[in-house]
Amino acid sequence: MNIRFLETFLWVARLRSFSSAADRLCTTQAAVSNRIATLEKDLGVRLFDRDLRNVSLTPAGERALAQAETIVRLAADLRLGVGDPHRLRGRVAIGTIDTIVYAWLPRLVEHVKSIYPEVDLDLTVDNSLTVARMLLEGQVDLALIAGPVLAPGCRNIELCSYGCVWVASPRLGLHGRRLMLEDIATQPIFAFSRGSQPHQNVQKLIESSGLDPHLVRILNSNSLATITRLVRDGMGVAVLPDVVVAEMLEREELVLLDVDARIPPLNLHAIFRDEPGSPLPGLIAHMAAAIAAGDPLDGHAALHTE
Repeated sequence: MNIRFLETFLWVARLRSFSSAADRLCTTQAAVSNRIATLEKDLGVRLFDRDLRNVSLTPAGERALAQAETIVRLAADLRLGVGDPHRLRGRVAIGTIDTIVYAWLPRLVEHVKSIYPEVDLDLTVDNSLTVARMLLEGQVDLALIAGPVLAPGCRNIELCSYGCVWVASPRLGLHGRRLMLEDIATQPIFAFSRGSQPHQNVQKLIESSGLDPHLVRILNSNSLATITRLVRDGMGVAVLPDVVVAEMLEREELVLLDVDARIPPLNLHAIFRDEPGSPLPGLIAHMAAAIAAGDPLDGHAALHTE
């Protein structure tokens, strides 16, 4: 029995779509259909009920699912335990956020290409809420975001925490003295996308301060490049992870503000679905944790997935 056909069966079952499974496996819908037809012929059962809109498991498909997952997982364990792990191949879709791009994503990509040269990476950068949704819908294999994601089948690995600081352009003249929240609330406050963890923290801070939230202008963007450009141009103030603004502070494009209103740190997680036959997202997640922690990383460290 062909392991690749079983993997195809699992992806169709997860995504409930032949075309989505084809995209995920970097093949054609016709190839997926042929693999499923061959597998059904070998087993002597129909695995899926299909119509123009829906794909669903038959009772026989439901019974086959757990056993197929076990076989594929054992095959993956065999490849990792006996074969050369550096010859792993495949494509991993990673969704992440601007903060990680600014901090250490280039190092992660460099390590992946060094240790797994036959693995291709697809990168998507968006806000944490969007990336989490993409993970749950199977559009990305690994999410590096402000987490965690508490959903069945998801594994969360703590990466790191970054402190958040108030910053502004020096031309606003707000630095060099102690400020209350009402002192800076006259300026627009730039925050991440509405509903994100940083945006919610700013909103809670304003509500707890007693300020009228309707009089405080919070401007949202999912682009750090946009926020930092506008703040550097003196268009308002912002609360941003310290790792993002470190170089801008050194160049004196931005200045720290001493505000009597602290924002909780940004807690970052690597999240992936624990699925049989897909060891790469977990391997890369642990690699990301080592890089985020500043640990030395080699090929052996990358294989540690406990």
